[in-house]
Amino acid sequence: MADTVGSLGMDFPPPPAGIERSAQLMREFATRHGAESRRVVLVTSGGTKVPLESRTVRFLDNFSSGWRGAVSAESFLEAGYAVIFLHRHRSMSPYSRRFTALSWLDALRLVPGEDCCQRVEAEQSLLPGIVPVLERYQQVRQEGTLLFVEFGTLSDYLHLLRAAAEALNPLGSCAMFYLAAAVSDFYIPASEMPEHKIQSSSGPLQITMKMVPKMLAPLVKDWAPEAFVISFKLETDATLLIPRARKALETYRHQVVVANLLDTRRSSVVVVTSNSESSISISESEAEGGVEIEEKIVGDLKTRHTCFIEK
Repeated sequence: MADTVGSLGMDFPPPPAGIERSAQLMREFATRHGAESRRVVLVTSGGTKVPLESRTVRFLDNFSSGWRGAVSAESFLEAGYAVIFLHRHRSMSPYSRRFTALSWLDALRLVPGEDCCQRVEAEQSLLPGIVPVLERYQQVRQEGTLLFVEFGTLSDYLHLLRAAAEALNPLGSCAMFYLAAAVSDFYIPASEMPEHKIQSSSGPLQITMKMVPKMLAPLVKDWAPEAFVISFKLETDATLLIPRARKALETYRHQVVVANLLDTRRSSVVVVTSNSESSISISESEAEGGVEIEEKIVGDLKTRHTCFIEK
């Protein structure tokens, strides 16, 4: 497996346990759907955890809940894609994202069954829309068009991203990478990481972190050079948004950057390519009607992907 996944060229911990199995599942998934002439998209979702100790007690994280990735995965499935969903442990997932753990507990009740046993029933009124969601999820499971792959740390994510890229590479231009995960820009090299819990008795904590090399470069150039690749650019300063999106395109030579501002990311984005900028938004009335901007983003990208394949 080491030869398949390869070294990331960084002072990172070894690949996560079970990566061989995950890589095998992704290869089989891509091969099966490629043989059916179905497009396959890798959707990355959630934030990456950066450990501060080898035997981790503390870590650095970000605010990403995985909402955009989960909604987008559903939209890609509706658009006819097969989806590998590479997601952070316990982040939001397609279909179940609509229902929190608390809503499930409120909706379930124990009722007497046969032979003095109890069984569980759900009150559908407390889980609005559960029936069509469950029907669609069961259909997706039956069709086998959704594969869940889970990561925890930054290192796990990068190892699995490479394994996914190598699995999808044989599909050529029919493969898409939708890189919505919030990947850390900084990490502590494994050789510099303390083994045990950092002690507060040592005084104020000072941390020096290294920059994480951008995996977009080898992904586009080496791992899956014929694939259609979309990255995301999130900013808080509107004046930086488009220039930085364009800088990313110039640097990595991929196809699309979806640029969005922190405060308006749920209602407005700009799809940036080498020769165009297209705004996508949803109105208040659309939002109230249940429309999510990811549906429009995926619809736009599907059209672009079709043109990319034809060219």
